[in-house]
Amino acid sequence: MLRAMSDDEVDPEEGVREAVERSRSGAPAAGRVIRDRFSSDEVFQRIIAAADEEITSGSRELYFSGLAAGFAITITFLLYVSLTASTDGHPILSALLYPLGFIYIIIGGYQLYTENTLPPVALTIERLASVPALLRNWVVVLAGNFTGGALGAAALAYGGVLSGTEATVAYDIAHKGIETAPAVLFTKAAFAGLIVAGVVWVEYGARDTISRLVVVYLAFLAIPLGGLFHVVVSFTEMLYLVFVGDLAILVGMTDFVIPVLLGNTAGGVVLVTVVNYFQTTEHRLESARFEGANRRLSIREWFLGGIAGRSYVPVIDTAAKHARTDEGTYRILVPISNPRTEQPLVEFASAIASAHEQAVVHAVYVVQTPSRSRYNSDSRRELVEESDQLLSEVCSVADAYDVDVETSTVVSHRSFEELFTIADRDDADLVVMGWGEDRLWDAARAERPIGELTNRLPCDFLIVDDQGIDTSRILLPTLGGPNAELSAEVASALQSVGDTEVTLLYVADGPEDAEDGQQFLENWAIDHGLEDAEMIVDESGEIEAAIEREAEDHTMLFLGASERGVLARLVRNTLHLDILDEVEASVVIAERSNGRSLWRRLFGRR
Repeated sequence: MLRAMSDDEVDPEEGVREAVERSRSGAPAAGRVIRDRFSSDEVFQRIIAAADEEITSGSRELYFSGLAAGFAITITFLLYVSLTASTDGHPILSALLYPLGFIYIIIGGYQLYTENTLPPVALTIERLASVPALLRNWVVVLAGNFTGGALGAAALAYGGVLSGTEATVAYDIAHKGIETAPAVLFTKAAFAGLIVAGVVWVEYGARDTISRLVVVYLAFLAIPLGGLFHVVVSFTEMLYLVFVGDLAILVGMTDFVIPVLLGNTAGGVVLVTVVNYFQTTEHRLESARFEGANRRLSIREWFLGGIAGRSYVPVIDTAAKHARTDEGTYRILVPISNPRTEQPLVEFASAIASAHEQAVVHAVYVVQTPSRSRYNSDSRRELVEESDQLLSEVCSVADAYDVDVETSTVVSHRSFEELFTIADRDDADLVVMGWGEDRLWDAARAERPIGELTNRLPCDFLIVDDQGIDTSRILLPTLGGPNAELSAEVASALQSVGDTEVTLLYVADGPEDAEDGQQFLENWAIDHGLEDAEMIVDESGEIEAAIEREAEDHTMLFLGASERGVLARLVRNTLHLDILDEVEASVVIAERSNGRSLWRRLFGRR
């Protein structure tokens, strides 16, 4: 018979096992241990996540953040000068507060050249961001840093901040750099670049603010102790000499600042590429961007950026698999910002597509991700699955039109620009997009200026103000031109597949021009397949008033964009057309593409 052991008795085997599995320090001697630090792959992924935010920030954001960082560097120069003066030039004591400006910048998240600008190098190496995108980031941040440094140098030179002794010390410190040979400056700056790049890597490997603070302090303390040079500090020192009248700015730039700039850049990039990048495993890209090498930019895109098509690979992009393969298919792209409310937009596109012998409607759920968003593989999978479910419900209306429908999801920091990238990659013939309050496009974010994007449209655009999208009675005012021709093509397509009545409106300058107007409408209708349309010639000469009167009896109003860039003005909410507020009909603004080359117009994509 077995008997239970009392509390005072111990199983010998259990005692031995416990002794083996526990060391004197209390750590297990066997089994897995939860590590208290990130692996090199995990650090790389954190840098990639930060680089997303850097590379997709707008130029204004980057510039003013850089300006704040440049002015903060003035604190470093000021404290270095003050302590040097008060400690009689003691080599250690004088440098104790040198890192303070850098601490403000890094902990505060400001943009500093050689620190915040290095993470995008990792994106560029992986061909997730183009070389032009990286250079643009560098140039904007450096311009902001130099502007802030110039303001700080002016304050020190003219503001009476430095006493007589301190002013002399500032003069001597700045002159040390000017008197150093350019080759030596480059070498010393390269070592400073290595240090700063190391700060980036270690900072993203740290788990708490105190650790980051210690790393930043010790790293930047090494710059004055080692007699090294940082480009923004050097620029501030150089301009101080310019302001006190002892140096020509051109000489200061060529003999001092530029060698330091090149050294910092070379040292930082070498450490990122040769040391940090290649110590990670081959799985770094797959884990950082989910689909691995298939998501990379082409060599041409990587080298030329937006000129060759795109300059950045978004966080999530399932649209790439739908790129055009059949040149004979008419493709309509429908970007969606809210799948729960934009089903009528897909139905409208499907009706247009059904007039073509071969057509595809591609509905893309475009998600503007907020700054510092993080998507691991699980959260990405959940987001895409949820998106697919929502889009399948939205696109069910296409069944009534017997057209093929494709759906995809794009998550990006700059969703508005992704719309143009997808349209170009799809080789889309038409984009049908909604506009109005609470649309994705109201908070458009792009690397390139919005005007540059919208003035070179990759395909035709229909911009729909959704008031129900009833196509039963269409009013089409026309004076001719390519945008009116696009309106006519769409109206003719809708008329051919549904019970749609089309009315053409011509507004003459007066009764004397009415006959010419009637003749114009008759010829224009024949040329554009609208012979059965009702034709109205208004003799008032008041275009908007005439359109408003006639729109009362219609459900949809087509307006040709009166000038290039109407889409940019819609995005910026600067399109002031009273008629848009006066009519109850759904308004469609048509803008013809002008972004395709003659070769592509004749022979398609090659």
